[in-house]
Amino acid sequence: MKALELKVPPVFVFLLCICFMYWFHSLDTRFVVSLPFSKLVFAACFVASGYFGLSGIFEFKKAKTSVHPVDIHKTTTVVDTGVYRYSRNPMYFGLLLLLVGYGYYLQDLLSLVVCLVFVMYMNKFQIGLEERHLKEKFGKDYTDYKNRVRRWI
Repeated sequence: MKALELKVPPVFVFLLCICFMYWFHSLDTRFVVSLPFSKLVFAACFVASGYFGLSGIFEFKKAKTSVHPVDIHKTTTVVDTGVYRYSRNPMYFGLLLLLVGYGYYLQDLLSLVVCLVFVMYMNKFQIGLEERHLKEKFGKDYTDYKNRVRRWI
């Protein structure tokens, strides 16, 4: 499984999850449930996703550090301002919100399980490695930040 570490861009993982959600939903209706306000929940997740994702990118650009999720060695600083006061991974959280919103819109429990798979994949093959690198590179600054702010939200 080491071959997957920092190799697959998170946006590609997100797109793969969206495809699986649609595919699962079209294959089997046994997991379809009636959930209230599906369009409203999707819209709220969409807006919140935009806030977290774009705010995260904005803060990285403001700090003049890399947003490249595969080449983590380009990171130049620990960003702890703006949305990074609430989440260490707001861009990934934004992608998760889109998945949750879409799964809720489909009203499909199997699609919502894909969200859990996304979190597990990101924690193991992306975030954990990023955190190790940041701890090695920034030491106490990153450790203090990690102790103050949650991984997702």
